Amino acid sequence: MQPVIELLVHITHEAGVKVGGIGAVLDGLLGAQAYQGAVGRSIVVGPLNVHNSVEMERLFDPRNGLKLRYAAELGVDTLPPGLSQAFRDIETAYGVRLLYGKRPFRSYEHEVLLVDVSRIHADRSNGFKYFLWNRFGLDCSRYEYDPEFRLFVELAEPAYAALYHLAAGVKGPRVLLAHEWMGMPLVMAALIRDPHLWRTAFYAHEVATARLLVEEHPGHDTRFYNALTLARQQGHTLDTVFGDQNHYYKHALIQRAAACDAILAVGDWVVEELRFLGGAFTWKPIDLVYNGVPSFPVSLADKKRSKALLQTYARNLLGYTPDFIFTHVTRFVTSKALWRDLRVLGHLDAMLAAAGKSAVLFVLSSFEPSGRTSAQVFAWEQAYGWPVGHRADNGDLLGLEVPFYFEGIEPFNRGSRAVKAVLVNQFGWSRDRCGTRMPAEMTFMDLRKGADVEFGQSIYEPFGIAQVEPLSFGALCVPSNVCGCVGFVRRVTEDMPDFANVIVADYVTPPSDWHFASPWDALRIDRYGRDLIEIANSRRVAETIAARLPLTDAETEALLAAGQTIGARMSWEVVVRDYLIPALQRTLTASS
Repeated sequence: MQPVIELLVHITHEAGVKVGGIGAVLDGLLGAQAYQGAVGRSIVVGPLNVHNSVEMERLFDPRNGLKLRYAAELGVDTLPPGLSQAFRDIETAYGVRLLYGKRPFRSYEHEVLLVDVSRIHADRSNGFKYFLWNRFGLDCSRYEYDPEFRLFVELAEPAYAALYHLAAGVKGPRVLLAHEWMGMPLVMAALIRDPHLWRTAFYAHEVATARLLVEEHPGHDTRFYNALTLARQQGHTLDTVFGDQNHYYKHALIQRAAACDAILAVGDWVVEELRFLGGAFTWKPIDLVYNGVPSFPVSLADKKRSKALLQTYARNLLGYTPDFIFTHVTRFVTSKALWRDLRVLGHLDAMLAAAGKSAVLFVLSSFEPSGRTSAQVFAWEQAYGWPVGHRADNGDLLGLEVPFYFEGIEPFNRGSRAVKAVLVNQFGWSRDRCGTRMPAEMTFMDLRKGADVEFGQSIYEPFGIAQVEPLSFGALCVPSNVCGCVGFVRRVTEDMPDFANVIVADYVTPPSDWHFASPWDALRIDRYGRDLIEIANSRRVAETIAARLPLTDAETEALLAAGQTIGARMSWEVVVRDYLIPALQRTLTASS
């Protein structure tokens, strides 16, 4: 079968190694069987960060599966002579280093092109910045202070030059897909050099301007989404309501994404946020391309075995065997709103105590992405009972972990009767990473399979894979109503009115006696107003959880069956087949 797209180029900061969300998306998309049938060839392009020792170690780790074809400084060159010479000429002309090869994305290998711009010639870089100003009105001098901005601007021209030669034999449709603002400089380089050769697409995994406005004001999502909704109804744009945001380089680059042939958005709210930017985004077609959800067959016996391991771990830590396992697996950033978990638990504690039941919440999240060393964890476990106890003067608690533990978890645990919260601020979920009290046979999948509830009540969450990852394992998933995954769940459960596995927490809708006539009225929502809504609405969430927690094997099995059905409908295969490829195909058809 002839592929829909002959060449699809993905531009992202996670081209070489998987770091976070976009890396998971790449694994999902490029690893789907449906993708292989629709795309003839893929190249993933990004930076080569030679001065980041951790990233370089991960890049060349055998587990990353990188197979080099060109890295001149490492003495690797198996390219045809013409392509090899072109690469060497690019390196000389720009003062960059190229690395080219293949690496696996799940079960399939795809081409990878990485560019080290740490020694780029200033005259070539400045020349490109002039063209960005002349063609797109982007004043790079305004954002030169930011090293991340400079990285992706300086990467663009030499990366495009290498791509031009790699794509020389491509006869069919070719598409440049910018994953977030990082990909836009390279897209603009292509549009400056060879606009007739490429179709371009922008994949909004978030709207960075919206994230900033949500996270930096104490009214958070409650304020922002009420203002957005009223502004959209009344025809106002983001700059009109919140002021000029062009000081923010990510905002400036996202605005230029309107020049792309196609705009893809990862969630329903992201569509609204893009429309809110105004300009061409007001009318330009925007295609939803959700994230996929991992889905594995799991039996009731499998789930019970994993839950038993988690119960044993809880007993070793806390001295009791909980009836229910609650989890929250996430990054330790403000947008994840971890304090909302404790608000819900505050209500649930009384409800479970009255019913003679108990629970534990495991929060697996680390402010330091690489976590702590095993030696540190074992020492802290012996000294003061880590991860139940923590300290902030020895490298244990860092950054946002400090107030979350001392102002949240510790006082909650002192006063609670039926529920305790445990912060496992570590990367990994195994005895060697988490201490001797964790069962030796425990793995990360036990945390997913054994959970009764997964929390994810974020203030900003364009999609939220982690929030619904345990769905196919029969867990109750509790995202907030600003999470993009909620829209996907609603689409795939339209024929299941009794679907109970997802409990949507609403911290945006104000009380009925709060009246906002304009978006500027909503801007008055501060922390006090948000707290009032959270206190009231978190009780409703707790009541729903208490009513749906499974008390028998039959109830657990019903949640498991429903979760597996919906998990399959939200798989990466479905996302590629029903969302990504049709969106790109429409772009090619409209552009032909």
